[in-house]
Amino acid sequence: MELLPTLLSTSWASGINAYATVALLGLLGRAGFGEVPDALTEDPVIAGAAVMYAIEFVTDKIPYVDNTWDLIHTAVRPAIGSALGVEFASIDGSSELAAGAGAGGLSLVSHGVKSGLRLAINTSPEPVSNIITSLLEDLAVAGVIALVIDHPVLAATIAMTLLACGIVLVFLLAKLIRRALRAWRRRREPPDPPNRGP
Repeated sequence: MELLPTLLSTSWASGINAYATVALLGLLGRAGFGEVPDALTEDPVIAGAAVMYAIEFVTDKIPYVDNTWDLIHTAVRPAIGSALGVEFASIDGSSELAAGAGAGGLSLVSHGVKSGLRLAINTSPEPVSNIITSLLEDLAVAGVIALVIDHPVLAATIAMTLLACGIVLVFLLAKLIRRALRAWRRRREPPDPPNRGP
């Protein structure tokens, strides 16, 4: 196993969709493809990740609901990315602390890019762009994870290219993202109480 490309790929994927990443790795490990940590191939892990992915599959396609989901997962996705880093480092015999910290940090960056771009997309009133973007994210994660076992360098190259493109887009769309963030915050604020006369 090539640890660095594997960590780059799984960390990026965790920041986009951690549950799909865990479920797919577990299924690949169960099927005997490559070196996957045993912990990921256990039934409760695969089943739990699959259920959470099913929930995310729906919520991730609803404008502004997806932003709330992203906010909740600001800690969850990097934590899962970090845990994957530790697990793969244990197989490789490398420093679990360094792998966990690096993987968690990269997952946080990936998550931040996803969250920012989804805010920008939500400035469009129609839901189609949101749905298409979410499906493309799911396909990208599935593709990278499918490649990471046998072609880790190619998977890492794709993941880092997508991350770099995402970072550039975040900077280009910064004004839209700020506007969407303000709109999302207004939606979450309780309505003003009715003004009653004397």
